[in-house]
Amino acid sequence: MALFLLLLLGFALSHIWLASPPLRDMLVARLGENGFRAGYSLLSIVLLGGTVWAYGRLEPVPPLWVAPGWAWPLASAVMLIASVLFVGSLTPANRGLVGVPASTRPASGVLRITRHPMMWAFGLWAGVHMLLSGVLPTVLLAAGIGFVALVGAAAQDRKKLAQPGSGWADYERQTSYWPLGAQLRGRQPWGSLWPGLVPVLGGVAMWLALTWAHPVLLGAPSVPPWF
Repeated sequence: MALFLLLLLGFALSHIWLASPPLRDMLVARLGENGFRAGYSLLSIVLLGGTVWAYGRLEPVPPLWVAPGWAWPLASAVMLIASVLFVGSLTPANRGLVGVPASTRPASGVLRITRHPMMWAFGLWAGVHMLLSGVLPTVLLAAGIGFVALVGAAAQDRKKLAQPGSGWADYERQTSYWPLGAQLRGRQPWGSLWPGLVPVLGGVAMWLALTWAHPVLLGAPSVPPWF
């Protein structure tokens, strides 16, 4: 458990430290932007891979709680939303993706629901797995991934705002960090909740594949709609 916790803590905190302006700026000055991104990505892969490896070798422990029956179909519905957000985030219109240049185009698709759809997909995944598992190592692993995703998204907002000519301030005025925040604040019409046909169809396909693979490939419990 100690190695698992150490690697998980390193994975979570390294994202915060490396994204902080003083350290990030110093490393970019030494390594260049591409060098920093490569090193950052490599470190993230190594730490996350090590965390998952250590997690898989933990002794079984009794759950802290048992999820009620109603939580399973609810969690599956939330994962469908997460799948739509994830598929919809894979577009050049997503200014949060690495390498996407600044643009004056208005937000479109799932970006009108939240400007960080990929990170919220991971956040929703984390919340679902924390609720359903109740096993401490799984709760900690999911919480760590959710923390990195959502805190990292907030840090990206600050970083983009500080970049001259990024247009991020205008982008923030028409979008929201929080899902549905733009609609609740009147920045986007409620009709913008429809993300488009491709994200919906792709998200449904991804959701069906992942829920099917849950017990078949991952050895995890069967989940709706497969039971």
